[in-house]
Amino acid sequence: MTAAFVLEDVVYRFGAVKALDGLSLVVRQGEVYGFLGRNGAGKTTTLRLLMGILRPAGGSIELLGSRVSRVPVSLKRRIGYVSQEPAFYPWMNAQQLGGFVGSFYPTWDAAEYLRLLRMLDVPTDRRAAELSGGTRSKLGLALALAPRPDLLLLDEPTAGLDPVARAEFNDQLIILQRERGTTVFFSSHLVGEVEKLADRIGIVQAGRTRFEGSVVHLRDSVRRIALADDAVPEGFERLRGDIFRADPARWDLAGSGGLAAEKLSLEDIFLAFARTDRLPA
Repeated sequence: MTAAFVLEDVVYRFGAVKALDGLSLVVRQGEVYGFLGRNGAGKTTTLRLLMGILRPAGGSIELLGSRVSRVPVSLKRRIGYVSQEPAFYPWMNAQQLGGFVGSFYPTWDAAEYLRLLRMLDVPTDRRAAELSGGTRSKLGLALALAPRPDLLLLDEPTAGLDPVARAEFNDQLIILQRERGTTVFFSSHLVGEVEKLADRIGIVQAGRTRFEGSVVHLRDSVRRIALADDAVPEGFERLRGDIFRADPARWDLAGSGGLAAEKLSLEDIFLAFARTDRLPA
């Protein structure tokens, strides 16, 4: 399957601190990809690199078929982006912002933008400075979706939404992906939301990829076991405490050998990755 973007051994530094330390991801064209990691793991930095807001210190990025170090305007026009804290000109209302932002996108759909504002209950005649944090988030979502982008990058997109608006937005994501083949890459702390929406997921820890694949494969790979001693069986990686990762085939063999293993929820598995004190050597 054609890749929407590929990150290979990407490094980014904030001074002496490595925000990304050899991150590698492959996001396929037309899929919904959930990006999980605790605060400070490198999720926002990754999204800003893909938007060209930041430039990598090492590694390579292939984006929408082009290898890039600086993202050109021609590619940015094919990408929708919502940051964690959308910022707008405070004196503009939603209609004015639509006219301003739309002028940068040849594919801007003004009718779709108005429909999204109605769906998300965003007033069109109030200045951005007068909107609540949640309403500003919804305005950012409408602005990102209106150009009908090839790639949609979302940094905690539903963090400020109530449950009804969150459900409506998630439905819109599914429609967009199915009808137009849009690739959706979103970070979230809502594990249940990721599990519901994502075709594949990536888990990042300390700027490195710890897992990439389907939710089914992840669940088949990670389980809780009770060991009689502290010896880790060959081919098993201890994630945290009594939670281990191994190839699914090894779990089948371990089960036939009498090793009792408990399957876990996606949230429990994510917490085992996120709360690990150090990365494996």
